Amino acid sequence: MTSQVFYRKWRPQSLADVVGQEAVTRTLTNALATGRTAHAYLFCGPRGTGKTSTGRILAKAMNCLTTGGKGEPCNTCAMCQGITEGRAMDLIEIDAASNRGIDEIRSLREKVRYAPAEARYKVYIIDEVHMLTEQAFNALLKTLEEPPPNTIFILATTDAHKVPATIISRCQRFDFHRLSPQAIVARLRQVCDAEGIQAAPELLRAVARHAGGSLRDAENLLEQLAVSYGTGLKLEQVRELFGMGNDQRVRDLAKLILAKNVPGGLAAISAATLEGIDLRQLHRSLVEWLRAALLAKAGATDALDLDADAAADVKALAGSAATLEEIARAVKLFSQADVRADVQSPLPLELALVEFSQPPTAVAATPRAQQPSPAPRPPPAARSAAAPPRVAPFAAPVRPVAPPASRIPAMDAADAGDAPTARPRPAAPPAAQVALPPGVPSGMTPQEHLKANWAALLRQDRIPPHFHKNPGVYYVRVYAQPVAVEDGCITLEFNKAIYKELVEKLENRKEVEKLFEYILAKPYRLKCTLAAPGAATPQRQTAPVAAPTLRQATSGGHMVQALKDMGARVVTTSTPEKAQGDAPPAAREESQ
Repeated sequence: MTSQVFYRKWRPQSLADVVGQEAVTRTLTNALATGRTAHAYLFCGPRGTGKTSTGRILAKAMNCLTTGGKGEPCNTCAMCQGITEGRAMDLIEIDAASNRGIDEIRSLREKVRYAPAEARYKVYIIDEVHMLTEQAFNALLKTLEEPPPNTIFILATTDAHKVPATIISRCQRFDFHRLSPQAIVARLRQVCDAEGIQAAPELLRAVARHAGGSLRDAENLLEQLAVSYGTGLKLEQVRELFGMGNDQRVRDLAKLILAKNVPGGLAAISAATLEGIDLRQLHRSLVEWLRAALLAKAGATDALDLDADAAADVKALAGSAATLEEIARAVKLFSQADVRADVQSPLPLELALVEFSQPPTAVAATPRAQQPSPAPRPPPAARSAAAPPRVAPFAAPVRPVAPPASRIPAMDAADAGDAPTARPRPAAPPAAQVALPPGVPSGMTPQEHLKANWAALLRQDRIPPHFHKNPGVYYVRVYAQPVAVEDGCITLEFNKAIYKELVEKLENRKEVEKLFEYILAKPYRLKCTLAAPGAATPQRQTAPVAAPTLRQATSGGHMVQALKDMGARVVTTSTPEKAQGDAPPAAREESQ
């Protein structure tokens, strides 16, 4: 065995030797063969997957004296030997983690201008390029886009998302992927054979799983084992050196978990902790074993890379009483257990075990057919009788004005009183009145039809909805009575001039005429008149409703008259006479 570390001694020296990156090596080989190499490359991927090694191989291939840059490097010429031994002047490797500032990049830009000293191409390999500062990237941008002739940039990074898009767009990007356990085991077998190391396949698989897809880590682990235990390696040595739990211990713990044996499972976790086993390794092995049981339960045993004994144990574990859903729940719970916060505490594993042993909190979803149906709403009359009357704050305006279209009260001709105060709706009139069709019935004149059915014809539920927004229609329904229908003209009588003036406005008059055209199925002009003084106030057909009482401190006037016109019972109380000569108290008066 040599003193040189394995990952450097066994670093690939040609594109064909690069393990597990066939898509990358095939593209680069074709580019070399056709002479269509780029001026800048970006190699992205996890650690230990061959990014820097591939960059060095590419530099050798483009400067090889034997092939002339048209294929794989020969590794025998002076240039290939110089690059392999690290003494080539035209291969510059820069660690961006320690040379990340703008000053270093400015120095690089100055040196790029010089031609290669001895090679055909000057190659810059910038490792961990994502560590450069923003100013350094900006300084590198123009040089990277248009480098001097015979200059090639190879950028390597483990975090491609940290590299600006302007840099990525000027490079040919290649993504390196984690190596599969099978590829790592095959490479480790070659190293073992060359180094005279005796290792069972189970040991190599354990090393490959522990490396996590990184060939460099796997080669380092293998070298560490060889240094510690010599050339004859056993699986128990791997578990001892790296703190891995015994496979049988992990299998027994998985059985206890799926059997929901809480005391046994807690005892097994406690015993592993007392023996000093690395809980992170135990956790990883346990999750892998539960995953294997899940795949076996689902009938995908062929997807597992296990020996005969392990496959038999997995099938036995999958054949337990645990269902597929329970195994999947166990995998989810234990994979979410965070043992990284405190590697010496078994609490995350214990909590996952206890939680899995408890029945899942199922939300009982009642079928729609069994859900209680809502109680039917009572008819409008019953609601009005049951609900207490809603009394709005009473205020008497000095001069009534037309309410805005969006705030017109939803009143109909059957509501009581003339005041537009919100009141509970009485029972609907008979259906025969509500269902009056448009037009004048045969045997009746339009005037007789209006006078006989005035309240029913102007009911809100009979009038089309677009009429509800017009204030003129509202005042006709509330404060008007039909007088005559002759010569294509309808005469309505109002008891107050303000209501008459509001209805006679052009926009209101048009809507009212359209309303009567809808009711009588014939166009009519509208004429508004004012009732003679002392005439009876038009009364709507409804049962009397108690009017609100207001105690007024004033002694009469237009406000009292307005309140009386709205149907209120006005009570004027006397006030003490004052030295300033106040008016005498007014007599108590009531409006019927």
